[in-house]
Amino acid sequence: MPPSHDALVQKCTSITSLKKARQLHAVILTTTTVKRLSPFLNNNLLSMYAKCGSLNDSQLLFERMSHRNIVSFNALISTYSRVPHHSYLAFKLLTQLENELLKPNGSTFTSLLQASSSLEDKSTGSALHGQIIKFGFTYNVCVQTALLGMYSTHEDLKSTEKVFTDIEYKDSVAWNSLISGFLKNDKIVEGLWLFDSMMRSDECPTQFTYSMVLNACSKLGIRNIGKLVHARFILSNNDTPSDLPLVNALLDMYSSCGDNEMACNIFSRIENPDIISWNSIISGYSEYGDGGKAVVLFIQLKKSSCLKPDQYTYTTVINAVGEFPSSYYGKPLHSLVQKTGFEKNVFVGSAIVSMYFKNSESDAAEKVFTLILNKDAVLWTDMIVGYSRLEDGESALKFYYKMWSKGYKIDGFSISSALSACADLLTIKQGEMIHSQAIKTGFSTGISVSGSLIDMYAKNGDLRASESVYVGVLKPDLKCWNSMLGGYCHHGKVKEALKLFDELSYHGLNPDNITFISLLSACSHSGLVEKGKLLWSFMIENGFLPGIKHYCCMISLLSRAGLLEEAEELITESPFSDCIELYRTLLSSCVINRNLRIGIRAAEKILMVDEDDSSTLILLSNLYAVEGKWDGVVEVRRKLRGNVVEKETGLSWIEVMNDIHSFSSGDQLHPVVSKAEEELHRLKLNMTVFELDEVLT
Repeated sequence: MPPSHDALVQKCTSITSLKKARQLHAVILTTTTVKRLSPFLNNNLLSMYAKCGSLNDSQLLFERMSHRNIVSFNALISTYSRVPHHSYLAFKLLTQLENELLKPNGSTFTSLLQASSSLEDKSTGSALHGQIIKFGFTYNVCVQTALLGMYSTHEDLKSTEKVFTDIEYKDSVAWNSLISGFLKNDKIVEGLWLFDSMMRSDECPTQFTYSMVLNACSKLGIRNIGKLVHARFILSNNDTPSDLPLVNALLDMYSSCGDNEMACNIFSRIENPDIISWNSIISGYSEYGDGGKAVVLFIQLKKSSCLKPDQYTYTTVINAVGEFPSSYYGKPLHSLVQKTGFEKNVFVGSAIVSMYFKNSESDAAEKVFTLILNKDAVLWTDMIVGYSRLEDGESALKFYYKMWSKGYKIDGFSISSALSACADLLTIKQGEMIHSQAIKTGFSTGISVSGSLIDMYAKNGDLRASESVYVGVLKPDLKCWNSMLGGYCHHGKVKEALKLFDELSYHGLNPDNITFISLLSACSHSGLVEKGKLLWSFMIENGFLPGIKHYCCMISLLSRAGLLEEAEELITESPFSDCIELYRTLLSSCVINRNLRIGIRAAEKILMVDEDDSSTLILLSNLYAVEGKWDGVVEVRRKLRGNVVEKETGLSWIEVMNDIHSFSSGDQLHPVVSKAEEELHRLKLNMTVFELDEVLT
């Protein structure tokens, strides 16, 4: 017995396979009981093809329908609206609908608003809103909710709020649309206030609401509010969350806020964690410096789960191991990435590049860089930053100019790193060019770029330019303050630096370790012993733990002032009492101050660590010489003769025609050395002629 009309309709609503949909359509066309397809059955066929994702079949069926009603149009409009590249066709159907003397209804406008959001065309959405008012669907709840989504997509939050205000009964869908609109447009604080308003209303937040809000807390790193949201959910539902997307949002919130203990507790309760769950817990340990634990979790994922790590997993775990020697975890993970085929992925590749740069393996980083086909601006910036931090300014600038010439978008971070390279290379012309580029691209007023500009000009000797940039910054951060303060110290303007330091606290900023390194170094070179001691006491009293560089500055300050015993005592009491650099600074001052007793003790400390330290032996020999201890000089010189003392070749560099040329004394390997010699010969000849003319006249 052939299937009935109702049975065929029922079949249409349940099929999601295109092959089965076409088979059913064929049965309907060949059945003897259905001689003429009704609009109702055709509409169900349209919806069936839409569910199967076949636009062509839907469109072909629609065009062959002899009787079309508003449901027919709505079915195809809805199909087009869900596919971004075909959204414009939905509006063509609106015109056709009106030509066939049909009137759009609420469902029509709901789908068209979705299509407008896909098109990212605000004017079309606004015109559509006018049509909605014209046809009297302003207070249709579904249409109002769609309007909320459309305006928030177009970043028109004022219109979004106005539509929301006009909704008489604000259900959870309307609230979610409004909150989502604000959160998507980075109005996170305002979105959280709206969530608070929702809780105060009669409408209960849904699991989707809680997920959105927890994700917002993750972005801002506000654990306290996240905990309150967590508690609110438990109180409202008398249970802990069981919906996996919501649990993942909760897990991500605690991980992002650094509460790995709570995150681990939540993760352990998930019966079947998905890859998002694993990524969140690994990311939490990665971001907060526990790379070892992140690796342990990654190994657990590989061993105990049927899930496969994705690109985000590899990116996260590789970022976590950057602080370890690459042979521990980095290189094994790189090998695993090669096997799984993610090496050419730009996100995973960027993580590998950063890992190698952190281990000072720039050749390996560049090799990975060349393998990545679809490079993005972030990857190029990683190369610039990596070389800049390794103080390889030439390579950093090379990659910066390549990035720019290939049309990648230059941002404040890449400009800041390139300027740091110019500061290290002392190339003011290159720095000025990049400054001009920063002005053209609108990044010159950014805090990070401003700080790098101040530092670059100061290190290149143009303190006025540094001051000009500094004055132009409306709210300088600590980097800007430190750059300007360091500039003054670098130029010997200690009074100006100390004045700037005094102003720091009035602007609500606290000095950091870099601030004190600059000030102590300036006091050392200027002989301001008492001021240096006051700064040292200030550091200790305010909870700062001096590092090796602070001790170097302080030992230098005391030693230069002839306070050798005080300097020796400071080294002995420091946590760096085994650091030979501190004793070498002390020994150098002992030579100047002719203090044989302390000098010998300092030399012994160094030679206990490295008995063949040539610079120490030379200083010790000089100390014996100034004291007239010639037997000691002979003994040390004899030991020196036994060592092969190789002094590293000193390099100079010069900037010519936007190129940086490095050279050494007697260098015959430079590619333009012959041209340079010809030019020197010409100049020498001209000078000889000039001298001869002067003698004759």
